[in-house]
Amino acid sequence: MHVGRDGTLFLTGGTNSVLRQYRDPGLPRATLWRWRRILEARVRRCAGLGTRYAHVVAPEKLTIDPQACEALALDPARAPVLRLERWLRFSPARRHWIDLVRPFRARVAEVPLYCRTDSHWTFAGYLLAYGEICRHLGLAPRQDILQRRIGSPAAYAGDLGLKFDPIRSETVDSCLFETAARRIHANNLVTAFEAEGRGQAAHIGAHVIYRNDSSEADPRRLVLFADSYGHHTSTPHTGSLTPLLADTFREVHVLWSTSIDWGYLARVKPDFVVSEIAERFMIELPQTGFNIEKLADLALARKAG
Repeated sequence: MHVGRDGTLFLTGGTNSVLRQYRDPGLPRATLWRWRRILEARVRRCAGLGTRYAHVVAPEKLTIDPQACEALALDPARAPVLRLERWLRFSPARRHWIDLVRPFRARVAEVPLYCRTDSHWTFAGYLLAYGEICRHLGLAPRQDILQRRIGSPAAYAGDLGLKFDPIRSETVDSCLFETAARRIHANNLVTAFEAEGRGQAAHIGAHVIYRNDSSEADPRRLVLFADSYGHHTSTPHTGSLTPLLADTFREVHVLWSTSIDWGYLARVKPDFVVSEIAERFMIELPQTGFNIEKLADLALARKAG
């Protein structure tokens, strides 16, 4: 962990050795090559299903605001997301790549895009990412979400702040808003955690579906494969992509995984498939032959054990 300017916390270690990914050699070239091949295969396979694929990486604070790191030795040009983008330069998958680095870098000096004590975005960060996703898919983002926000600022200790003793906290704005989207399905993993009053703790293997019958919703169906930046529900302090997308499309299916369940896509036949992954997780390649319910069963078994 690194404490930067104004007490902003940066994730530098962990199981993914985040800071090492910004140094030489950083993310192995073989991993970047594999990612390129994986994305090209996803594009082709989605096209064969009659759907459009899009890939988005949630960039690290280190990538977006290296100036705030204050004396931390890293090379922002070696950020994994930027290196993979360069590897895609002459690839057909490049047209399916959603760039968040440049929009985020352009705005980070104007408005907080990340919580100071958390690795995730503020509501402003989520709105920015949501807008870029919508524009890439060819539709206008909803312009009235800010007017529908509910809740008030609250004290919050993020995933990074909780690692300190004493805990570091901050005051954050609410990330909740009124929406016509309603959840119509949740798998056993989600409902098991909800029965214990901690539904937001259901992570890898979670699967939910949202329906939005508003006349203002785009009539198409989107499937989102994601991690904690997508989440599967509204989160009051850091926001998530799921409620924003569910507010926009008629139907949104959310699978907490960075691997693709091709059998599920063949059954659901979505118009769009969006895969989101945190930049620090790019070091781990996605699985093949992935099945969301098998993963959920495994997560439930681990929970019970």
